[in-house]
Amino acid sequence: MSSVSVEPFVSALNESEYHLREMAREGKKIIGYFCTYTPVELIHAAGFLPVRVMGGVGEVNDAYSLAPNFICPPLLLSLEKALKGEYEYLSGIVQGYTCDVVCGMVNIWEENIGGEIYHTIPLPYNDNPASREFFRSCISELSHKMESIGGTITEDSLTESLDLYAGIRKIVLGLYDKLSAGLLPLSAADLFHVIRAGFVMSPEAYFDMLKLLQNEVENAEIPGRRGIPVLVSGSLVEDPRAFTILEEVGGRVVSDDLCTGFRNFYPPDGEGDDAVGRLIDRYMKRFPCPSRIRAKERAPLLIELVKHSGAKGVLFLFEKFCTPHLADYPILRQELIKENIPGIVVETEETGIMEGQLRTRLQGFIEMLES
Repeated sequence: MSSVSVEPFVSALNESEYHLREMAREGKKIIGYFCTYTPVELIHAAGFLPVRVMGGVGEVNDAYSLAPNFICPPLLLSLEKALKGEYEYLSGIVQGYTCDVVCGMVNIWEENIGGEIYHTIPLPYNDNPASREFFRSCISELSHKMESIGGTITEDSLTESLDLYAGIRKIVLGLYDKLSAGLLPLSAADLFHVIRAGFVMSPEAYFDMLKLLQNEVENAEIPGRRGIPVLVSGSLVEDPRAFTILEEVGGRVVSDDLCTGFRNFYPPDGEGDDAVGRLIDRYMKRFPCPSRIRAKERAPLLIELVKHSGAKGVLFLFEKFCTPHLADYPILRQELIKENIPGIVVETEETGIMEGQLRTRLQGFIEMLES
């Protein structure tokens, strides 16, 4: 049996800034996005490279002169990095309308960071023929805007991009299936690195790396199922230490409801009479985040995901000041209690997590689940 290494993905993450700068110098247009409701397939089909803007962990100083301190750390930290020139390789930002803070941040970037293109797509909330027709007009508007800066979108190029991203998502969802079944020879932190690498790589190179990983996983020794199964729910996670600590105290991450995780990949593809219709179908059927659906409607989906994964409890891992998730939590908690599903809330800040405090809380949570 072969061993499985995620080192290529870790290296891709660590070296991404250098490679992206080199690509930009060679003339490749790189378009940033904050949220997974951005149709990356359309950006790629235009001949550009979509890259997710991430803040990481650190301290915020200069960004406070342009944004209030009561918005989520990832967006503050990403602005801080942009003001220091760390995102100078970007040609602009394209963003699907989700939370108000993200949409406001696009305007701040446009006025203070600059670039060739800034655009927010007003995604429909309801799925009906009129909404889909509106969405089609929004895609057409964005297509024309990208073509005005040198992009070229055709039926064939969009179909190829849809196929490529669908292939990526199917492999990752297969890894999630193995994670839930206790058959994935990777830790939750390992899977976290695999997923994050895809945000900053060309999808072609990422797909090739995923296929190699998939082959290694299929031929690896099957690990024993250890730890109390837990699902992690929240917005985005940029620091995997919470996963590591959870597993060290006797837990086992079996799935997640994160925009840096499962929500980014499900469903892998859509259906339609043409490429744009297929793109629309996929995004209208996305596994929803709190910005796109009411808590009462989201709760059954979360409960179904918990049951499907075999999780015994939910770790709500929230970014500080993430209003959509924090506002949803009371209703989600009530619905989880009705199903006898315990939960615990942890908030993170710009500087990351406090390991000692988190370890104590998670240890108590796991002990409660064991009892």
